[in-house]
Amino acid sequence: MRRSFAQGYSLQRLRLDVLAGIVVGIVALPLSMASAIAVGMPPQRGLYTAIVAGIVVALSGGSKHQVTGPTAAFIVILAPIASKYGTEGLLTAGLMAGVLLVIMGLMRLGRFIEFIPHPVTTGFTAGIAVVIATLQVKDLLGLPIAKLPDGYLAKVGVLWAFRHSVSLGELGVSAATLALLLGWPRVTKAVPAPLVAVVAVSVASVLLSRVMPSFHVATIGSRFHTIVGGRTVAGIPPLPPLPGWPWGEGSMTPGRLRELLPAAFAIAMLGAIESLLSAVIADAMTGKKHEPNAELVGLGLGNMLAPFFGGIAATGALARTATNIRAGATSPVAAVVHGLFVLFAVLVAAPLVAYVPMAALAALLLLVAWNMSDARHFGHVVRVAPGSDVMVLLTCFTLTVAFDMVVAISVGVVLAALLLMKRMADLTSSKIMGEGSSEDETRILPAGVRVYEIAGPLFFGAAQRAMDAIDTVGIDAKLVVLALGKVPAIDATGLVALESAIAKLRHAKKLVVIAGPLPEPRSVFQKAALGMGHGDVFLADTLDRALDIAKERLAPSSAEAATSSVVRGIA
Repeated sequence: MRRSFAQGYSLQRLRLDVLAGIVVGIVALPLSMASAIAVGMPPQRGLYTAIVAGIVVALSGGSKHQVTGPTAAFIVILAPIASKYGTEGLLTAGLMAGVLLVIMGLMRLGRFIEFIPHPVTTGFTAGIAVVIATLQVKDLLGLPIAKLPDGYLAKVGVLWAFRHSVSLGELGVSAATLALLLGWPRVTKAVPAPLVAVVAVSVASVLLSRVMPSFHVATIGSRFHTIVGGRTVAGIPPLPPLPGWPWGEGSMTPGRLRELLPAAFAIAMLGAIESLLSAVIADAMTGKKHEPNAELVGLGLGNMLAPFFGGIAATGALARTATNIRAGATSPVAAVVHGLFVLFAVLVAAPLVAYVPMAALAALLLLVAWNMSDARHFGHVVRVAPGSDVMVLLTCFTLTVAFDMVVAISVGVVLAALLLMKRMADLTSSKIMGEGSSEDETRILPAGVRVYEIAGPLFFGAAQRAMDAIDTVGIDAKLVVLALGKVPAIDATGLVALESAIAKLRHAKKLVVIAGPLPEPRSVFQKAALGMGHGDVFLADTLDRALDIAKERLAPSSAEAATSSVVRGIA
């Protein structure tokens, strides 16, 4: 926010930001309610999240165009938490995730998100999309299921068991909503498709219920009720987010906090990944540059404050951020206006929200899941990527669907790291040059000298294999040059392997010259005191200098030369 005002902020920019914020707020209204409902929370909690987190992160984050709020991606994580620990546990886990995000930002871990491989993010994103789509089937078809079980296969089994209970009215509402969501952008993009679809279908449902008494569909008003001032209010209450303790009137024990820590870690990780990926895409759309660590701190502050006002976990929302940019936003003021517009809608239009059909929100989330899956890109990666990357992608996808995102990312990152180690190890090569061989036209090795050259990083994935080949150095060699001029890096495992190889050569009564290490390996060698304290181990800056040392050390001494002359004279 400071950067935007430091660059000069005019009334023209304010007008653009206000208009963009209103457009994004219109898009955020149904999405925020749908996300909260899919988690198992009342719709107003999604709206409170958009208000509080949306404003706080805009004021304190590191991206000029990012819009923060509840997103569909969180459904997979938050729904099991809400089911197991209730509202208090869900809000407390979100608060703990906010603390973790602030710590991550202060520790400057924002750039480390870039090290999560693309197959991992593609796999778990597609898996999340599948789970979200599955969760919407109940409301899309109007199936009379009180509550879906936790496991994915169990969910599918229950949905299949109720396949004969499809409501034609709910199915019609879903189909009409999807048709408008897909068709309206072809007519005009000036008015957001979610607004047109939800409003049109809601009005049509009300009119049909008046004309046809037998027509009935579940709505937000029929599904959710709130007691305000002793009076039951259908849908969402016309009240702003009010402060309160996330854990309610009870106390949160250390044992419960420990129990919620894995869930909080999952929320923080997914929030960081999705928010930073959204910020990167926003940078590509605008040509700007976000500050990842500041974005993590801002996101953490938003998630810390939102639970005190009844809000669930929030992250950077890609669809809303892209809408913000296309609507002409110039600064974080647009995201602040988006939060204020949602607040205005809660206070003014709350009674109208009660008429929104559940099937319409389910259709909206179904389209969000389809866009999130990016099925075309998923298929492209499976077709053209190396087999190891495809294995990582499919593993993350399967684990996300069958278990959860934390397991998927953990296993996926480990698999990707192991594959990277193997690839790096394959890049490390070694060769032996013996007597009379030449690396080029000007370098001929003297008698009794062998050069063992290593090219590539000497780390734990490749060190032992590279050093094992030293055993093949000829037994007639008197001096071995370890040419390390093409080794860019060495770790502790590589150093230990090198020291063991040198010890083997010394035990075999061979002189050793370490030649041409680059700056990083050289600093490691100096700390390890390689070449010091041994009369048969030497260091050289270059291979040529190493060969000069070899000639000096293998040349006969003057006494030996004199004795040789006497012997030849007597003969």
